[in-house]
Amino acid sequence: MTLSNMPKLVTIFGGSGFLGRHIVRTLAKRGYRIRVAVRRPDLAFHLQPLGNVGQISLAQANLRYRSSVDAAVQGADYVINCVGLMHQTGRNTFDAVQDFGARAVAEAARNAGAGLIHISAIGADINSASSYARTKAKAEQAILASKPDAIILRPSVMFGPEDNFYNKFADMARLAPAIPLVGGGHTKFQPVYVDDVAEAVARAVDGKVAGGKIYELGGAEVKSFREIIEDILEITCREKRLVSLPFFVASLIGSIASLVPFVTPPITPDQVTLLKTDNVVYPEAIAEGRTLEGLGIQPTLAAAILPSYLARFRPEGQFTHTGSAA
Repeated sequence: MTLSNMPKLVTIFGGSGFLGRHIVRTLAKRGYRIRVAVRRPDLAFHLQPLGNVGQISLAQANLRYRSSVDAAVQGADYVINCVGLMHQTGRNTFDAVQDFGARAVAEAARNAGAGLIHISAIGADINSASSYARTKAKAEQAILASKPDAIILRPSVMFGPEDNFYNKFADMARLAPAIPLVGGGHTKFQPVYVDDVAEAVARAVDGKVAGGKIYELGGAEVKSFREIIEDILEITCREKRLVSLPFFVASLIGSIASLVPFVTPPITPDQVTLLKTDNVVYPEAIAEGRTLEGLGIQPTLAAAILPSYLARFRPEGQFTHTGSAA
């Protein structure tokens, strides 16, 4: 096979993460060569069986070190950045990873002449009180300034077998006597299936998505946090008391929990701030077709997927549920 006939090479930063591994599998099925750029390649060998022999390679890269980013991008036709944080630890801060790191990837892709697909998040807002949302927005601005043809995808909270959202609360329902609803559980989400997001990424690599735009990827339904918890309880056949937790109390708990070293806090003050704003597709994106449907992808219903992996949290022998709320 000559170089001109070689399948295109896609470098994926954060390819070993929840979304990243689904992108790897989706692109591998399309025949692309894939270079997975991660901080610890020795912990990412599980990705290689997702493709044919030699199709998936691993590279060491850390977004805080520009030389490693440039090396990982060298020779790539497309670059995908899936790296993001939900809470800060040590030197891995929102500024360092979600802003500075994203800029480094964009500049490296530009210098290499590669296409760029960046995974952001619904709710990215330069004026947000949340550092998470603010750094996501700063990165978007910098990326489009550096690479005007970049494609930015903003998913809502994602669900799938290895997610850290539904699984987290299903496990909480298994162990805790009650489930706290921050702010009363009124925050709205539009959960999106991880494979639908991966398909959107793959279509962008295929050249079927217009560049220079921000797309908002929400699922088939909008649900409040309370409704999501009620769905989890029904699927897992659990009866738990739902207790409203005021924002300021949740923030205080998060502040105290964040002081414990080497322990991931159940919630952080920044996450509490995020919960004060709905996480749904903006009307402007819907009107302009910058959505999954606009990309020709019919969003998958959560009810069709959640039982396949949340059923493991059910008490043995139980298949029905009636819930109660406080």
